[in-house]
Amino acid sequence: MITKDFEYFKPKTPEDAIHLLSKFGKKAKILAGGTDLIVNLKEEIEKPEILIDIKGIEELHEIRFEDNRLFIGANVTFSDLIDSKIIKEKFNLLWQASRTVASVGIRNRATMVANICSAVPSADSAPALLVYDAEVIVRNSKQERKIPISEWFKGPKKTALYDNEIVTGISIDLPGKKHAGTYEKLSRYDGEDLAQAGVGILAFEDLQYRIAFCAVGPIPKRSKRMEEFLNGNKISDALIQKVKNLVPAEISPITDIRSSKEYRTHMLKIMFERGLKKAIAKL
Repeated sequence: MITKDFEYFKPKTPEDAIHLLSKFGKKAKILAGGTDLIVNLKEEIEKPEILIDIKGIEELHEIRFEDNRLFIGANVTFSDLIDSKIIKEKFNLLWQASRTVASVGIRNRATMVANICSAVPSADSAPALLVYDAEVIVRNSKQERKIPISEWFKGPKKTALYDNEIVTGISIDLPGKKHAGTYEKLSRYDGEDLAQAGVGILAFEDLQYRIAFCAVGPIPKRSKRMEEFLNGNKISDALIQKVKNLVPAEISPITDIRSSKEYRTHMLKIMFERGLKKAIAKL
């Protein structure tokens, strides 16, 4: 039960939402999927005076693919992404990651934009967005900004978004060369669970590789050092072993109720090898 009173607004356009956010500032919270916010309201972790529900903004429900560029609106749910032929065929790593998020009920409500706005270290969408070099599109009353996903996460539950801005969507350019990818997630059981560790890998036909982690540090991040060791080389068991040995220096996992830091480190090495071999096999 939500016991705290608040004013509720449901704007029809991004401009209306931005106007409300500019007017009320830090007193307001944006509601999209609500899978995190509603829980926080019930537990009184969040106590906004104003709730701005953006679900009625139709243009933010769009998945568009034009001129080899993908746009995912702020209201697009993980179930929408799973059902999208464009996502499955052209951005398959994103499709794979979407299928691992929580349960069917959560995926029907939760949006990818809200997932990165929550900025939890275990965000399943983050590794895929990082290896695709996505951009986060944000707006306020004066301008639009495009923030590289590599600059988006500032700390646990902290992002580059300003108080007077809303996220309208995510933009991704389709890689211009043949590629294949995989997302490996470690969780305690099938169904609704956060990642204990996650790794997204893209392999390209010209022997270039992109690797990103989640749930093994304060923020999801790319591993440029591991990429440098792999790039330009044909993959062998000896090379994989060398790169696996870099994992402990590239991550900073914690021990919590779901896993120990030692277990996360050990499993991430295995997941990296498994994921890399899968991506190359798909390629």
